[in-house]
Amino acid sequence: MTSGFVKTADGAEIFYKDWGSKGAQPIVFHHGWPLSSDDWDAQMLLFLAHGYRVVAHDRRGHGRSSQIDVGHDMDHYAADASAVAEHLDLRNAVHIGHSTGGGEVARYVARFGQPQGRVAKAVLVSAVPPLMVKTDSNPEGTPLEVFDGFREALAANRAQFFRDVAAGPFYGFNREGAKVSQGVIDNWWRQGMNGSALAHLQGIKAFSETDQTDDLKAITVPTLVLQGDDDQIVPYKDAALLQAKLLQNSELKIYPGFPHGMLTTEAETINADLLAFVKGA
Repeated sequence: MTSGFVKTADGAEIFYKDWGSKGAQPIVFHHGWPLSSDDWDAQMLLFLAHGYRVVAHDRRGHGRSSQIDVGHDMDHYAADASAVAEHLDLRNAVHIGHSTGGGEVARYVARFGQPQGRVAKAVLVSAVPPLMVKTDSNPEGTPLEVFDGFREALAANRAQFFRDVAAGPFYGFNREGAKVSQGVIDNWWRQGMNGSALAHLQGIKAFSETDQTDDLKAITVPTLVLQGDDDQIVPYKDAALLQAKLLQNSELKIYPGFPHGMLTTEAETINADLLAFVKGA
């Protein structure tokens, strides 16, 4: 098991994990806002146990990557992912992204992975594309005022804001009858607070206002789209359903009652579907 750093052209140091046989097919994981590669622990251990090479990195300004003050946008996120893939010479890889990480996957695959011939498949889990914010051309999107509220709460008291998100809508712990895990809440908070407040603040614009319609249209590799219909962070009708329509070669699964953080709360179900897709012809 190895880990290390890749230095990007603009000076960011991107932390990555690289576990398993270097001759095995790589499964590459892209985390959500404001977390780190640690959010993929359950999935990385699963795929490692099945003989795959598993790779995940901390987005710039997140986790153990450097707290650089520039480049907190989807273009840089994708370029950083490409820097890791090129450094490790990952080929025939399956790229799996959650939430903001799904946007990162879409842009990486469209602009780097496919043109370089490095990608075999992709998976978008509760992902933000094509566009979250409400606009004239996206009338069903989330109003900009909601994201402004995120920015205000983060700037005022990031620690409390992160606690409230994890204990509430992210995992659906605010739903009646939900089985609340304090450990899961604490781990989400830990990951978030390890990152940069500036990266997290600017990242809100990146995940909410980046139009990735063209990215989705450009992707030709088989792509699995997964989302819960009780996602309180990224409404599935404005995300997964549109992704499946825009992608050229997609498979869609909508899970009744699953929350945004279903990778953790419903890991057994999601992991089985991820593994089946990766193993499929």
